[in-house]
Amino acid sequence: MLVAGFPAGAWGTNCYLVAPAAGEECVIIDPGHQATEGVAEAVAKHRLKPVAVMLTHGHIDHVASVVPVCGAHDVPAWIHPEDRYMMSDPEKALGRAIGQPLMGELTVGEPDDVEVLTDGATLRLAGLELTVTHAPGHTKGSVTFRMPEQADVPPVFFSGDLLFAGSIGRTDLPGGDHDEILQSLARVCLPLDDETVVLSGHGPQTTIGQERAANPFMRQVASGPGGGGASAAPRRGM
Repeated sequence: MLVAGFPAGAWGTNCYLVAPAAGEECVIIDPGHQATEGVAEAVAKHRLKPVAVMLTHGHIDHVASVVPVCGAHDVPAWIHPEDRYMMSDPEKALGRAIGQPLMGELTVGEPDDVEVLTDGATLRLAGLELTVTHAPGHTKGSVTFRMPEQADVPPVFFSGDLLFAGSIGRTDLPGGDHDEILQSLARVCLPLDDETVVLSGHGPQTTIGQERAANPFMRQVASGPGGGGASAAPRRGM
């Protein structure tokens, strides 16, 4: 399996191109702010043919390049319905008044083709199998994508802004909820095998085992109710 990832734009949002191998079809996960050039370079370098854009949530740092990327390759964007409005109204998602500057001029709006992600769905795209899990807390429509173990490749988990190396996503923007993200963390992440590779929306690659051992939020939810808070730990994401 090929995973070509790079941090894009002012927020350093990780964009991933995932394919069975070089020279084959791929999906693009979270083409955010200033990701268009990086996507084009990865497509050319690995001789890929994009078939879909997959979005872990609707914040502008994850969707800012959806329109140009989908347009360039004539592919649909997949997003959870509770976050769909953010593609065309990012100021509302950030608690800004319409008309306030947002990182200069960004191309916002929906691509021509938008598909809906549903909890528990298994999508078979580009020769890949991706299981969608609704994981609210960072936003109401946050989702994760999980790929099963195959041959010598361990399971891969695209966590969006639910889980990072050492932290979790922020919950202080509209639609965020601290208790809800902890519930999602417990329900979605704790059951995963330790060897599962975590590719998050920001920051470095990690594993579920590493986060189970060292991430204060994972340790908090693993200990159950009354297990102590981790509110002082740093958060990432927009």
